[in-house]
Amino acid sequence: MPINVIGVGVGRTGTYSLKLAINQIGLGPCHHMEEVLHNLSVQVPLWSAAAKGAPDWMAIYEGYESAVDWPTAGFFRELYATYPTAKFILTHRTPESWAQSFSQTIYRLLAERDQAPEELQEWLDMTSEVIGKTGFPSGLSEADLREAFIAHNEAVVARIPADQLLVYQVKDGWKPLCDFLDVPVPDDLFPRTNDRAEFWDRVSGKI
Repeated sequence: MPINVIGVGVGRTGTYSLKLAINQIGLGPCHHMEEVLHNLSVQVPLWSAAAKGAPDWMAIYEGYESAVDWPTAGFFRELYATYPTAKFILTHRTPESWAQSFSQTIYRLLAERDQAPEELQEWLDMTSEVIGKTGFPSGLSEADLREAFIAHNEAVVARIPADQLLVYQVKDGWKPLCDFLDVPVPDDLFPRTNDRAEFWDRVSGKI
């Protein structure tokens, strides 16, 4: 099935909340890094090949109708070329708050990946490669991370046509998202989840 909605905001910009929201309004199943963690043996080799310039998007997204978060966000140029009629969502937040959150979660996890279980090493290597490709190699200061975050967002806006792109903060809730995707606004509260504590629980397999 084709991918119709593609999130091109990097991790720690509300991508997990967006995944839940997309599923809730009937445009899922939505791919997210969590899906990679749940299917390491299939997903990691596919994404590793994509990072090396040999993507198989049909295999990567088999069974999904939408995708958000890394690894997807690292391939917005390739995905726009492959799915030129899709709708794209750029989740964002202030560069300062993002750099702090990212450095204390994903970036820390990658910096300490030699301490992770053996079964996660290939996943962490792939994740590091994709995040580096997106503009966030290891060893950046928070100031450098802020600049790289701004650069990524500017590159997305420059590449994706304005009528296919929603620049969005999850704190704005349902209306801008549903208006963009042309679906009714649900009565339920917008999902808000995956704070820093939940991130570490999710990675460690607690939830």
